[in-house]
Order: sequence, then structure tokens, then C-alpha cells
Amino acid sequence: MKKICSILVCGAGLALAGCDKELDMYPHSSVATESLTEDDIEAFVNGVYNRVQNAPTNTSYVLFDILGGNMVRGGASGLGGYKEMINDILQPENGNIASQWNGYYSALYQVNNLIEVAGGLPESEQKKQVLGIAHYFRGYIYLNLVTRWGGVPVISQNTQEKLPRNSEAETWAFIEQELSFAIDNAPAYASGSYYVSREAAQALLARTKLAQGKNEEAAALAEDLINSGTFSLDDFGKIFRGQQNREVIFSFRNQTEESSINLSTLFYTYAHPTKGSYNYKPSPEVMNLFSAEDKRRTASIDTYADLEVINKYPSGQAGTDPIVISRLAEMYLISAEAQGLEGLPRLNELRRARGLDVVQSGSEAEYLELVLLERRRELLAEGFRWYDLVRLGRAQEEIGLSKAQLKLPIPARELFLNSLLNQNPGY
Repeated sequence: MKKICSILVCGAGLALAGCDKELDMYPHSSVATESLTEDDIEAFVNGVYNRVQNAPTNTSYVLFDILGGNMVRGGASGLGGYKEMINDILQPENGNIASQWNGYYSALYQVNNLIEVAGGLPESEQKKQVLGIAHYFRGYIYLNLVTRWGGVPVISQNTQEKLPRNSEAETWAFIEQELSFAIDNAPAYASGSYYVSREAAQALLARTKLAQGKNEEAAALAEDLINSGTFSLDDFGKIFRGQQNREVIFSFRNQTEESSINLSTLFYTYAHPTKGSYNYKPSPEVMNLFSAEDKRRTASIDTYADLEVINKYPSGQAGTDPIVISRLAEMYLISAEAQGLEGLPRLNELRRARGLDVVQSGSEAEYLELVLLERRRELLAEGFRWYDLVRLGRAQEEIGLSKAQLKLPIPARELFLNSLLNQNPGY
């Protein structure tokens, strides 16, 4: 019996060394793996781009801003405060939580299929690069899982068996393993930020190291990218308007005809020219984050008809915006944080690029406050804030979360379907 793997075709594209013809975008619904051609494997990779981008749903990309106090409910749903919103979201029965868990594991199934299929191909540069891309995505998926739920089932090969949770340490180790493989095997950055590259894997590994407190390694990885000459800090508006720039290391292209991700609709009202559902608006603190001279201000927040809006994703209902996963500014902030006070020049370099004066600090504690404030400004609505506070042990004191709310609840349906899973404490 032939083994069949479904292929979802996506226009994100695949850049592989030695491929001098344009990607054949003919449609596939299924392909017998033992008869795969080079064209088939390229289409399979494009399907994985699509699946990883779309399966976790809209809210996954900004959940940490919602939980971290950067956003509150907008419109008629704005009744009730931040704490009420968090208590509503962080429930095992919450649909957003379940959609993200299911979405990441659905994407993982496709990635694992790709790794299995590509592993059976003859040795070639193409095979090596395809596997590098696939392992990058597996590391990316598990980074999203571990920062939400802690230890989760680590599945390196698709199975119908029910599996228990791995420890958090085991999950982090798996992520490092996947991204290290991607650094060694993915193509070098050459075709633009819409393609996975070894540099994209390095940027994600720097984030992974910082999250675990491996500061020396995090700083070294970030500094290597900063000094590579491949990337540079660029005009802030270009980054989120789909314009050519030298700052983005990896982003999803997020083309309208194939994407279910439209962050813009979450942030604009129907009365706005771009239209939207206004699910979330910037918190009062966020509206006061940016001084007039800050070059990030107008591309980050706006006021329209007396309503405050997040302005990083401006395409509206009729379009989509790039979804930035890694960019050089984050590397500056990783290096600045990981080096402690010795990283002050990197922090000030970023501030000057964004139109702000340099700052000074007399203590490590004061300096960390400056770095976190800059992270909040720079990375607003890109999915960092809640976990920044969690990883540094500040979430309970600063935004009033309970101890249980430092992790997301395992969805109730998953516990019902898999008796080997155990719920996070407090839920």
C-alpha cells in the first residue's frame, strides 16, 4: 500500500541552492512518497510554510501582548478590565488556547512528514537544505509550545500513540538540537527574508538561549548576526509595510490568497478605512510609551476617530501584512540584555537608530529596566511581552498574574483525549 502525504501549496517559496528554475506551483492534493520528484519536494516544503504560518490562528501571534498588558479588549467587548480579560482567556475550555495547541501540533505533523519524506531522498544539497528548513520549523513550533505550556510531548516522528509530556528541560534541549541542525544545513540568507535560512535559525537560537538564561551564548549568537554585514537596522515603517529592508531576518510572506492570518482585523474598527473588528486596543500604558521624536511611534500606534489602535498591521480586511518572526533589532536587544551593563552601547545604538537620545545607568537593576522598556517599545504587538515578564520572574508583581497564570492551561479536550497528559498546576 502506498504511503500518501498531503501537500498544501503556498506561495512563500523555497530557496534552494542549485535550483535555477522558478518554483513549479502546480496544485497537489496528495503525492505517493516513493515517487516524489524534486518538484514534489519543493511543493511539499511550500505547504509546510503555509501550515506553520496559518494553523496556530491569528491570536497566536499577539497572545503574549494580550496577556502581558500591552492590549486590552476594544469596542463593546472592552467592558471589564485587564484582569477580567486574562481570567477569561486562561481557562482550559478557552477556544483560543485550544486552537493554538491544536494548530502547532497540526503544523508539527506536516513538518514531521516532510522530514521523513526528505530523509528518504538521495543525498544532495537540496535534501540537506530541505531538512535544514524542516528542522528550523520544528524548533520554531516547539519554542512556541514551551513558552506557553512548559514541557509538552516532544514528537520527533508521527505516531498514533498517546504520549505524556516531556519535561521543560527536555523540551528546551530539543529546540536547541533542532535549531543547531538548521544552522548547519539550511541555506544561507540569499533570497530574502521570506525564506528560512541558517541566519534565521541562529536568530531563533539566540532567543532560545536568552529565554533559558544562557546569556553568554545568547550574546555571542546575536553579536555574530549584528556583525555579519548581512543585516542592518532600517526604517521602522518598512519592516511592517512589506517594503524591502535590510532588518528582517525571517518573516512569513502572508499572501492574501492563501492566508487565514490577518492581524489587522484585530486592531481596527469597522469605521476605519481599512476596517476591522477592533477586538483589542493598546493599553493606556502603551499609548504613553512613545515620545514624539521616537521613529517607531506612528508605525506602532495611532488614534482614529478618538479610538486608539495598534498600527503595525495596516492592510485591513482586504489584505495581509508580513508576519515578522526575527529581525536585527531583537538581536540588539538580546545582546544588550545578555551582556548586562556591558551591553549599554548596543542598547544606545538601537535607541539612536529610532530617534532617541542615549541613556546611562549606574546599576544592573536599573539597566535591565531600560532594556525591558526598550523591548516593550520595539517589539510591541510582535508577541514578546508576557513571556519577557514570565522568564524574568516579574509577571506576578508587575501585572498581577497568579502563579498558575505563568503558564497556559492544557486544553480540556486534550486532557480528555489523552489520559497521559497532566494539567499545569492551578487550573
